[in-house]
Amino acid sequence: MAQDLSEKELLKMEVEQLKKEVKNTRVPISKTGKDIKDYVEAQAGNDPLLKGVPEDKNPFREKGSCAIS
Repeated sequence: MAQDLSEKELLKMEVEQLKKEVKNTRVPISKTGKDIKDYVEAQAGNDPLLKGVPEDKNPFREKGSCAIS
């Protein structure tokens, strides 16, 4: 799509995007990082990657063994 647009149109789109971005409120990483860390720690008990999935609820468990005779 970008190949079909002229340089003027591309620059206009970039300016429009920058106008949208400048309206976003910025938060220091020192606060944001702490909020993310607190959220992750609070959700860790519900995370199956950390806690594991019970064998009876695991849809990817081995159904049985395969024997070649």
